[in-house]
Amino acid sequence: MSVRFLPGLCSVTFRDRSPSEIVKIVSDAGLAAIEWGADVHVPPGRLGAARDVGRWTREAGLTVSSYGSYLRAPADGVDAFHRVLETAQELGAPMIRIWPGWQGRASADYSDTDRRAAVDAINAMGAVAAAHDVAIGLEFHPGTLTDSTSSAVQLVQAIDSPAVFLYWQPRPGIPQAEALNELAAVGTDIAFVHVFHWDTDCQRFPLAEGAVHWRAYLAAIPEGRFAGKRYALLEFVADDSIENLKTDARALKALLAETAAGEAISSSADSAPAP
Repeated sequence: MSVRFLPGLCSVTFRDRSPSEIVKIVSDAGLAAIEWGADVHVPPGRLGAARDVGRWTREAGLTVSSYGSYLRAPADGVDAFHRVLETAQELGAPMIRIWPGWQGRASADYSDTDRRAAVDAINAMGAVAAAHDVAIGLEFHPGTLTDSTSSAVQLVQAIDSPAVFLYWQPRPGIPQAEALNELAAVGTDIAFVHVFHWDTDCQRFPLAEGAVHWRAYLAAIPEGRFAGKRYALLEFVADDSIENLKTDARALKALLAETAAGEAISSSADSAPAP
């Protein structure tokens, strides 16, 4: 059975906008949640700012889905994670996104020792997160330990923390069949997804043009071990345009509604008595 997602936006989509502007943009687009980024909008350690941004989000009837940190395990250690965790708690974020591995290093270039160091760092962060009832989501991104299906599977199998999940997104230009194989391999560990439609060269296109792919991806993600609310978060839009964001938001909400309707029909069919 596929998972129902709530629609939201990553604040990094509009790095040049203030948090109050982003709250209005998200509200006007009819989305439900915001992942606040740590690079510009809610820097780690800015606790007062985190409290304010979290309050503004909730006062607008929106949810703080997550805190998009730029921690890289093992390049950053547990001390850095504590600072990020404290900020996430002030923000009211139940999920912290981190990157698995060193910046810009392809998974094929890791030795067994390097990979073990990354797993140990993720497990250590996961232990701290679990103690504070916060989850960790591992970014899927080129140049990380999730840049291929085989590496992602190896990473998931090595991690031993109930607080660590996956933050799936399709690699730009990935064939649909390959993406679906990846979802079949790691789907039960996926908590959130980042949603966009790009080509191999990272050119951005309207989400509606990729609807056939995203309809399949959303339907393929199964129920998993993540017990909280799940979010499908738009990340970046063509020309950094607010109007394009609104268009993509409509497309995302339509896709999520289709997925939910398909799930309901499937559930009804499964529960119907045999003729």
